[in-house]
Amino acid sequence: MASPTVLGPDRGESIVKASVMALDKFIFLDRDGVVNHDSAHYIKSWEEFVFLPGSLDGLAALTRAGYRLILITNQSIIGRGMVPLAVLQDIHHRMQQDVRAAGGRIFDIFYCPHHPDDGCSCRKPAPGMILAAGRRHAIDLSSAVMIGDNVKDILCGRNAGCGATILVRTGSGQQAQKELNARGIPTIVADDLNHAAQIILSGKLSLSPER
Repeated sequence: MASPTVLGPDRGESIVKASVMALDKFIFLDRDGVVNHDSAHYIKSWEEFVFLPGSLDGLAALTRAGYRLILITNQSIIGRGMVPLAVLQDIHHRMQQDVRAAGGRIFDIFYCPHHPDDGCSCRKPAPGMILAAGRRHAIDLSSAVMIGDNVKDILCGRNAGCGATILVRTGSGQQAQKELNARGIPTIVADDLNHAAQIILSGKLSLSPER
């Protein structure tokens, strides 16, 4: 089985002992459709990467509140041979720069580069990337939140045992909400990433391992 590919932690972020890291608050986020506009033709360059309205504000608010944000993203453009790995790394580097300029910070990035037919353990809805993040940063996953716009994101968070999942209605979120309702899979629903941040920061989010 292929394992998750890891990029990060964010440059300039100090690595502290696992005993301290375990006390931190973690949020996992999908990328396309949550942080930036998605495309049926994939995001193949920085020029095609456009932040969704309010996403930078949401990331900054969560960062100010002490949350460590970890990106969990399927990027089969690598396995499909559409772009070299260096292009994906450039997109993420520039994204991190803009997030930091807006007052936020992406603490770490985990991405699955594999083709959907590869049968890897890291491509969402499999929990491989979140589980790898948990091991790397000594995260109590039952206290973590997964935010996504796709059924695969919500299932990934549930499969990993995250304390809560939030579906944003940007990207594929509206269709995903219908599918989740039809399948009887519960999740919190937010209009966008900034709204999801407000829900988390309100202190009213109930955390219990998803199943």
